[in-house]
Amino acid sequence: MSSLIDSHCHIPLLSEDISVDDIINNAKQNDIERMLCVAIDLEGSPDIINLASQHDMISASVGIHPNTELENEAAIEDILDLASKDEVVAIGETGLDYFRSEGDLEWQRNRFRTHINAAKELNKPLIIHTREAKADVIRILKEEGADQVGGVMHCFVEDWETAQAAMDLNFLISFSGIVTFKNAKDLHEVAKLVPLEQMLVETDSPYLAPVPFRGKTNQPAYVRHVAEFISTLKEIDFDVLANQTTNNYHKLFN
Repeated sequence: MSSLIDSHCHIPLLSEDISVDDIINNAKQNDIERMLCVAIDLEGSPDIINLASQHDMISASVGIHPNTELENEAAIEDILDLASKDEVVAIGETGLDYFRSEGDLEWQRNRFRTHINAAKELNKPLIIHTREAKADVIRILKEEGADQVGGVMHCFVEDWETAQAAMDLNFLISFSGIVTFKNAKDLHEVAKLVPLEQMLVETDSPYLAPVPFRGKTNQPAYVRHVAEFISTLKEIDFDVLANQTTNNYHKLFN
Protein backbone atom coordinates (compact mmCIF):
# COMPACT_ATOMS: atom_id res chain seq x y z
CA MET A 1 0.00 0.00 0.00
CA SER A 2 1.29 3.46 -0.87
CA SER A 3 1.92 6.14 1.73
CA LEU A 4 2.50 9.86 1.48
CA ILE A 5 4.35 12.51 3.47
CA ASP A 6 3.38 16.15 3.81
CA SER A 7 6.85 17.66 3.72
CA HIS A 8 5.76 21.14 4.84
CA CYS A 9 2.88 22.26 7.06
CA HIS A 10 2.20 24.71 9.89
CA ILE A 11 0.14 22.79 12.45
CA PRO A 12 0.08 25.55 15.14
CA LEU A 13 -1.53 27.91 12.59
CA LEU A 14 -3.90 25.21 11.35
CA SER A 15 -4.92 24.06 14.84
CA GLU A 16 -6.66 27.40 15.35
CA ASP A 17 -9.34 25.91 13.03
CA ILE A 18 -8.94 22.12 13.42
CA SER A 19 -7.81 20.16 16.47
CA VAL A 20 -4.45 18.38 16.30
CA ASP A 21 -6.22 15.03 16.80
CA ASP A 22 -8.50 15.72 13.81
CA ILE A 23 -5.54 16.85 11.69
CA ILE A 24 -3.79 13.55 12.44
CA ASN A 25 -6.89 11.39 11.96
CA ASN A 26 -7.74 13.04 8.65
CA ALA A 27 -4.16 12.50 7.50
CA LYS A 28 -4.22 8.81 8.46
CA GLN A 29 -7.45 8.30 6.52
CA ASN A 30 -5.65 9.60 3.42
CA ASP A 31 -2.57 7.35 3.87
CA ILE A 32 -0.35 10.18 5.11
CA GLU A 33 2.33 8.57 7.28
CA ARG A 34 4.20 11.69 8.38
CA MET A 35 4.06 15.49 8.35
CA LEU A 36 6.90 17.93 8.79
CA CYS A 37 5.78 20.88 10.90
CA VAL A 38 7.84 23.93 9.95
CA ALA A 39 8.72 26.89 12.17
CA ILE A 40 8.41 30.52 11.13
CA ASP A 41 10.05 31.97 14.27
CA LEU A 42 12.06 30.82 17.27
CA GLU A 43 9.31 31.76 19.75
CA GLY A 44 6.98 29.15 18.26
CA SER A 45 9.65 26.50 17.77
CA PRO A 46 9.37 24.92 21.26
CA ASP A 47 5.65 24.27 20.68
CA ILE A 48 6.47 22.56 17.37
CA ILE A 49 9.19 20.47 19.04
CA ASN A 50 6.68 19.55 21.74
CA LEU A 51 4.14 18.49 19.10
CA ALA A 52 6.76 16.25 17.50
CA SER A 53 7.67 14.70 20.85
CA GLN A 54 4.01 13.89 21.55
CA HIS A 55 3.05 12.51 18.11
CA ASP A 56 5.02 9.93 16.14
CA MET A 57 3.57 11.23 12.86
CA ILE A 58 5.00 14.73 13.32
CA SER A 59 8.57 15.94 12.82
CA ALA A 60 9.83 19.46 13.50
CA SER A 61 12.00 22.09 11.90
CA VAL A 62 13.44 25.22 13.51
CA GLY A 63 14.00 28.54 11.79
CA ILE A 64 12.90 32.10 11.14
CA HIS A 65 10.84 32.94 8.05
CA PRO A 66 12.48 35.63 5.89
CA ASN A 67 9.53 37.99 6.40
CA THR A 68 9.58 37.69 10.20
CA GLU A 69 10.99 41.04 11.32
CA LEU A 70 12.77 41.03 14.68
CA GLU A 71 13.85 43.84 16.98
CA ASN A 72 17.05 41.93 17.71
CA GLU A 73 18.28 39.48 15.09
CA ALA A 74 18.75 35.91 16.33
CA ALA A 75 22.31 34.66 16.76
CA ILE A 76 23.40 31.31 15.37
CA GLU A 77 23.59 30.01 18.96
CA ASP A 78 19.85 30.68 19.40
CA ILE A 79 19.05 28.51 16.37
CA LEU A 80 21.53 25.78 17.34
CA ASP A 81 20.14 25.54 20.86
CA LEU A 82 16.65 24.67 19.62
CA ALA A 83 17.59 22.83 16.44
CA SER A 84 19.91 20.37 18.17
CA LYS A 85 16.90 18.56 19.68
CA ASP A 86 16.28 15.03 18.37
CA GLU A 87 12.77 15.88 17.16
CA VAL A 88 14.19 18.53 14.81
CA VAL A 89 15.06 17.11 11.39
CA ALA A 90 15.65 20.37 9.48
CA ILE A 91 16.57 24.05 9.63
CA GLY A 92 13.98 26.48 8.31
CA GLU A 93 12.03 27.77 6.88
CA THR A 94 14.63 30.23 5.76
CA GLY A 95 15.54 32.02 2.55
CA LEU A 96 14.69 35.31 0.89
CA ASP A 97 11.41 37.06 0.12
CA TYR A 98 11.63 40.29 -1.85
CA PHE A 99 7.87 40.37 -2.44
CA ARG A 100 6.66 41.08 1.10
CA SER A 101 9.67 42.99 2.45
CA GLU A 102 10.95 46.33 1.14
CA GLY A 103 14.01 48.55 1.45
CA ASP A 104 17.54 47.40 2.20
CA LEU A 105 17.15 43.64 2.72
CA GLU A 106 20.72 42.86 3.72
CA TRP A 107 19.30 41.70 7.07
CA GLN A 108 17.39 38.97 5.22
CA ARG A 109 20.52 37.83 3.40
CA ASN A 110 22.54 37.81 6.65
CA ARG A 111 19.83 35.79 8.41
CA PHE A 112 19.78 33.34 5.51
CA ARG A 113 23.54 32.84 5.80
CA THR A 114 23.18 32.27 9.56
CA HIS A 115 20.64 29.50 8.96
CA ILE A 116 22.87 27.83 6.36
CA ASN A 117 25.80 27.85 8.78
CA ALA A 118 23.59 26.41 11.55
CA ALA A 119 22.48 23.63 9.19
CA LYS A 120 26.09 22.82 8.34
CA GLU A 121 27.08 22.76 12.01
CA LEU A 122 24.26 20.34 12.88
CA ASN A 123 24.40 18.44 9.57
CA LYS A 124 20.66 18.92 9.04
CA PRO A 125 19.02 19.86 5.71
CA LEU A 126 17.54 23.26 4.93
CA ILE A 127 13.96 24.23 4.07
CA ILE A 128 14.14 27.12 1.62
CA HIS A 129 11.49 29.79 1.01
CA THR A 130 12.07 32.00 -2.03
CA ARG A 131 9.88 34.66 -3.58
CA GLU A 132 11.08 37.12 -6.23
CA ALA A 133 14.64 36.39 -5.06
CA LYS A 134 15.69 33.30 -6.98
CA ALA A 135 19.05 34.60 -8.20
CA ASP A 136 20.18 35.71 -4.75
CA VAL A 137 18.92 32.49 -3.13
CA ILE A 138 20.96 30.32 -5.50
CA ARG A 139 23.99 32.60 -5.20
CA ILE A 140 23.99 32.51 -1.38
CA LEU A 141 23.41 28.75 -1.28
CA LYS A 142 26.52 28.38 -3.47
CA GLU A 143 28.62 30.91 -1.54
CA GLU A 144 27.84 29.30 1.82
CA GLY A 145 28.35 25.71 0.68
CA ALA A 146 24.76 24.67 1.34
CA ASP A 147 25.23 21.66 -0.94
CA GLN A 148 27.03 20.03 2.00
CA VAL A 149 23.66 19.52 3.73
CA GLY A 150 21.16 19.95 0.89
CA GLY A 151 17.50 20.37 1.60
CA VAL A 152 14.27 21.29 -0.13
CA MET A 153 13.03 24.22 -2.18
CA HIS A 154 9.61 24.40 -0.57
CA CYS A 155 6.41 25.42 -2.36
CA PHE A 156 8.34 25.71 -5.61
CA VAL A 157 6.93 28.17 -8.16
CA GLU A 158 10.09 29.21 -10.02
CA ASP A 159 11.32 28.31 -13.52
CA TRP A 160 13.08 25.19 -14.74
CA GLU A 161 16.51 26.86 -14.70
CA THR A 162 16.12 27.64 -10.99
CA ALA A 163 14.98 24.07 -10.31
CA GLN A 164 18.05 22.73 -12.12
CA ALA A 165 20.38 25.05 -10.19
CA ALA A 166 18.81 23.95 -6.89
CA MET A 167 19.00 20.25 -7.75
CA ASP A 168 22.67 20.71 -8.69
CA LEU A 169 23.16 21.98 -5.11
CA ASN A 170 21.64 18.82 -3.60
CA PHE A 171 18.14 20.28 -3.08
CA LEU A 172 14.85 18.54 -3.73
CA ILE A 173 11.94 20.37 -5.38
CA SER A 174 8.67 20.35 -3.42
CA PHE A 175 5.31 21.08 -5.01
CA SER A 176 2.31 22.43 -3.10
CA GLY A 177 -1.37 22.87 -3.99
CA ILE A 178 -0.37 25.66 -6.39
CA VAL A 179 0.58 23.01 -8.94
CA THR A 180 -3.10 21.95 -9.12
CA PHE A 181 -4.26 25.45 -10.13
CA LYS A 182 -5.42 25.72 -13.76
CA ASN A 183 -3.50 28.95 -14.35
CA ALA A 184 -0.17 27.48 -13.16
CA LYS A 185 0.76 26.32 -16.67
CA ASP A 186 4.48 27.13 -16.37
CA LEU A 187 4.66 25.24 -13.07
CA HIS A 188 2.97 22.23 -14.69
CA GLU A 189 5.82 22.12 -17.21
CA VAL A 190 8.43 22.28 -14.43
CA ALA A 191 6.70 19.47 -12.53
CA LYS A 192 6.82 17.31 -15.66
CA LEU A 193 10.58 17.88 -15.94
CA VAL A 194 11.67 17.40 -12.31
CA PRO A 195 12.87 13.80 -11.89
CA LEU A 196 10.77 11.76 -9.48
CA GLU A 197 13.90 11.01 -7.43
CA GLN A 198 14.29 14.73 -6.68
CA MET A 199 10.70 15.60 -5.82
CA LEU A 200 8.61 16.09 -2.67
CA VAL A 201 4.96 17.03 -2.13
CA GLU A 202 3.56 19.32 0.54
CA THR A 203 0.54 21.35 1.61
CA ASP A 204 2.04 24.46 3.27
CA SER A 205 -1.22 24.24 5.25
CA PRO A 206 -3.21 26.15 6.35
CA TYR A 207 -2.41 27.99 3.10
CA LEU A 208 -2.71 27.12 -0.60
CA ALA A 209 -5.30 24.35 -0.51
CA PRO A 210 -5.23 22.30 -3.72
CA VAL A 211 -8.13 21.87 -6.11
CA PRO A 212 -10.89 20.88 -5.24
CA PHE A 213 -10.46 22.74 -1.92
CA ARG A 214 -8.93 25.92 -3.33
CA GLY A 215 -9.75 28.95 -1.18
CA LYS A 216 -10.51 26.84 1.89
CA THR A 217 -8.34 26.00 4.90
CA ASN A 218 -5.66 23.53 3.85
CA GLN A 219 -4.54 20.52 5.94
CA PRO A 220 -1.98 17.69 5.58
CA ALA A 221 -4.64 15.20 4.40
CA TYR A 222 -4.95 17.23 1.21
CA VAL A 223 -1.40 16.47 0.10
CA ARG A 224 -2.96 13.45 -1.56
CA HIS A 225 -4.60 15.76 -4.12
CA VAL A 226 -1.21 17.33 -4.93
CA ALA A 227 0.31 13.89 -5.47
CA GLU A 228 -2.62 12.68 -7.56
CA PHE A 229 -2.43 15.75 -9.79
CA ILE A 230 1.31 15.38 -10.38
CA SER A 231 1.01 11.65 -11.11
CA THR A 232 -1.56 12.47 -13.80
CA LEU A 233 0.62 15.30 -15.11
CA LYS A 234 3.66 13.01 -15.36
CA GLU A 235 1.56 10.10 -16.65
CA ILE A 236 2.79 7.72 -13.97
CA ASP A 237 1.04 5.48 -11.48
CA PHE A 238 -0.03 7.27 -8.29
CA ASP A 239 1.53 4.58 -6.07
CA VAL A 240 4.88 5.02 -7.81
CA LEU A 241 4.86 8.77 -7.14
CA ALA A 242 3.63 8.36 -3.56
CA ASN A 243 6.25 5.77 -2.64
CA GLN A 244 9.12 7.57 -4.36
CA THR A 245 8.39 10.95 -2.73
CA THR A 246 8.09 9.17 0.63
CA ASN A 247 11.46 7.50 0.07
CA ASN A 248 12.95 10.85 -0.96
CA TYR A 249 11.73 12.41 2.28
CA HIS A 250 13.21 9.68 4.47
CA LYS A 251 16.53 9.84 2.63
CA LEU A 252 16.78 13.62 2.97
CA PHE A 253 15.52 13.96 6.54
CA ASN A 254 17.22 10.80 7.83
